[in-house]
Amino acid sequence: MAGSWRLEAGGWMKIIILGAGQVGASVAANLVSEANDITVVDHNPELLRELQERFDLRTVQGHGAHPDVLARAGADDADMIIAVTNSDETNMVACQVAYTLFHTPTKIARVRAQSFLDQPKLFGSDALPIDVAISPEALVTDYILRLIENPGTLQVLDFAGGRIRLVAVKVYHGGPLVGQELRVLRERMPQVEARIAAIYRQDRAIEPEGDTVIAADDEIFFVAAPIHIRAVLSELGRLDHPYRRLIVAGGGNIGTRLAKALEPGFRVKLIERDFKRCKRIAEDLDKTIVLHGDAADQELLLEENIENTDVFCAVTNDDEANILSAMLAKRLGARKVMALINRASYVDLVQSGIVDIAISPQQATIGSLLKHVRRGDVVMVHSLRRGAAEAIEAIAHGDELSSKVVGRRIGELNLPKGASIGALVRGNEVVIAHHDTVIQAEDHVILFLQDKRRIHEVERLFQVEVTFL
Repeated sequence: MAGSWRLEAGGWMKIIILGAGQVGASVAANLVSEANDITVVDHNPELLRELQERFDLRTVQGHGAHPDVLARAGADDADMIIAVTNSDETNMVACQVAYTLFHTPTKIARVRAQSFLDQPKLFGSDALPIDVAISPEALVTDYILRLIENPGTLQVLDFAGGRIRLVAVKVYHGGPLVGQELRVLRERMPQVEARIAAIYRQDRAIEPEGDTVIAADDEIFFVAAPIHIRAVLSELGRLDHPYRRLIVAGGGNIGTRLAKALEPGFRVKLIERDFKRCKRIAEDLDKTIVLHGDAADQELLLEENIENTDVFCAVTNDDEANILSAMLAKRLGARKVMALINRASYVDLVQSGIVDIAISPQQATIGSLLKHVRRGDVVMVHSLRRGAAEAIEAIAHGDELSSKVVGRRIGELNLPKGASIGALVRGNEVVIAHHDTVIQAEDHVILFLQDKRRIHEVERLFQVEVTFL
């Protein structure tokens, strides 16, 4: 059921967002820019006022799960409800009310508690009518795990079930390809299948052509199969040694999930301020050393050998605490520091060098929502560069008569400016895209879009036209 419903070409969607907090506001910002009719519901008038001042949308004050509030929000003819309040129970009940009373076609709910997520029977047509249950905590944890598994990367994103990845890396001074043309990469690695999808230089996008010269500090996005990522990194970025020792600051949902996922293959320490929570976490985890204390306590970090730590990852629910503890860990000698940061203005500030990687929960979450809003058969969306760019996975359907892409060479396609095709996934085969690569029916096409405002042009390209005999 999830993801199967799509709107016809050229139409807009009427979407109700429940919750005007950080996740809800981020979803609204992304969807409003795509000519959708958005209504945001929240009980906090201040949050609603802020949203109305920033965006062209409607707001309704009230409890998101109450039938009268949903009716005022226009649930009678809404195409989709996205329930992302801070309460799992409110989100789940709201989807039930939308289904039973208003027959809302698509219902998405934010579900944080692992005890709910561990019971898949709860969600579906014969139980709670939730088409998609999203867990920002689980998505953020997966995002951090991929960064830790691929040392030296800024971003690692999965497509086609992990058969191909989009990787962001910063070119370092003195790297083998600095001052070289892009085509040299293929000459140096003839056996490695990879393609440069985008280059950003001082925040300006540069079209990657064969004669494009690579400069130090360029941010480069490339697509490759997982087995080839390390080889490409050795040419573009500084090839970091595999990480072994990690400190996680914060024992909330994300911190505990992260430690549990990492402890089988890494030496993990977790720092948590709340003593009772410390005891609970220590019972849940097997190998992780759980420490009671403040992650911004210099003495504690020194006692725990911060100078020998490969990654310090601050994931408390306090942006300032995360930034300060990461800065301190960096100053005391940690190789790589990451900080979970909710406020977009902080992300830009700290990525100027204070913190190695700023992790935005909104950016990690928004893609899982956008793929259900996209027209055409879009199965994956990743939001990039604070939402300005996107990478999408679209399936090519139809034949040469009904499709604008099937049976055509990539060089013949009328792609919008700033869009490039990085790879195709054909069954289990990964095909790195070239000008003469022919797209076949049911290929999964991985596209990079420098300006996400042109997404509708890509959607139209992949829509199958109705043909009559």
